[in-house]
Amino acid sequence: MAMRNSITDIAGVSVGHAGDAKLGSGSTVVLFDKPVVASVDVRGGGPGTRETALLDPAQTVEGIDAIVLSGGSAFGLDAASGVQAYLREIGRGFRIRDAVVPIVPGAIMFDLLNGGDKNWGRYPPYREFGYAAAQSAGADCTLGSVGAGLGATTATLKGGVGSASATMAGGVTVAAVVVVNAVGSVVVGDGPHFWAAPFEQGQEFGGRGWPKTMAPSDLKIRAKGGPQENTTIGLIATDARLSKAQCNRLAVMAQDGLARAIYPVHTPLDGDTIFAAATGAKPLADATYGLAELGMLAANVMARAVARGVYEATALPFAGALPSWKDKFG
Repeated sequence: MAMRNSITDIAGVSVGHAGDAKLGSGSTVVLFDKPVVASVDVRGGGPGTRETALLDPAQTVEGIDAIVLSGGSAFGLDAASGVQAYLREIGRGFRIRDAVVPIVPGAIMFDLLNGGDKNWGRYPPYREFGYAAAQSAGADCTLGSVGAGLGATTATLKGGVGSASATMAGGVTVAAVVVVNAVGSVVVGDGPHFWAAPFEQGQEFGGRGWPKTMAPSDLKIRAKGGPQENTTIGLIATDARLSKAQCNRLAVMAQDGLARAIYPVHTPLDGDTIFAAATGAKPLADATYGLAELGMLAANVMARAVARGVYEATALPFAGALPSWKDKFG
């Protein structure tokens, strides 16, 4: 199979997006063809999540059916209900005698002050976004200002959905999808160089490389908004055979990718959350060393995915909206 440099390079994984440009917000859904082992790691000071408690290695449920990444702050948690509705219609879920309960963890980010029309009436639209995204999920993972990335921003540039993948020497693949809505910046100083530049493959986010020199001003903080107005959320997936505890360690290591790509990150103003999922198709040659290498690659692909999300984004069509990277440097 030809590699797409996408989360869908993991067999059995599909992605769908839905949103409203007038609203300036949306949802992204990752579906699994069959239940997968999963866990989560939360590093930001202001997270918004659903069903993350059951991802603790000590909890009973072993398999999940989908992951939801959504805009809308706490309203966006409704997106998982739409995904559950879709999965229930096709007979997917955790079975307890005659009952079927789709297991759909999710995380949200804040995009309520980006200039879009958020006067949606009595009920927010995220449940319908979740259903539509799940219904349309496929092998193509569109990047940039789509789905949950539609309203995403960073300190200085428009944010968005990013994805990337890599394969270990033994054939195990690891891939990331991320929604970049960070309080910090993904570029050094005022740009155009990405903090993730050392990990770039080819010219997947412009090929600008690392700056020749680093000025003291480049290391000063550049931050946006106030409390709860940010968050970078994502998923690292692999076709390796992992336990829940190993998935948790993979999510922990993948968070290092955010630290390589966003400056600053994991602040009191962020809700940074990374899920990890394993389809179990391929065993690791060595449970300890193999997981260490897998986690290393997970951090690399997460960093690349962050940069790609910003590189591929387009500015919102609202007064005062942040420019995209390509608007400024492309």
